[in-house]
Amino acid sequence: MLHIRVDDDTKEQATQALTAMGLSMSDAVRLFLRRVVIDQAFPLELKVPNAQTRAAMQESRNLMATRRARFASADELFADLEKNSRQ
Repeated sequence: MLHIRVDDDTKEQATQALTAMGLSMSDAVRLFLRRVVIDQAFPLELKVPNAQTRAAMQESRNLMATRRARFASADELFADLEKNSRQ
């Protein structure tokens, strides 16, 4: 038996994502631990984020805290992504 502590929001989001993949939270934890056993290593690459990534992370946190989106619709978001991908 394994008990872990995780905030409710993370648990809910992870549960939704895993359900979409056909996995339960228990399945995901078992897979994770199995990879640790097989590889004798942490199964994810951990890196210190660079300055650009840290800035994007902070921007995301600020947007979530103020509940203000940069785009009014998904169409605006995709139009911006398309425009910037051409640069």
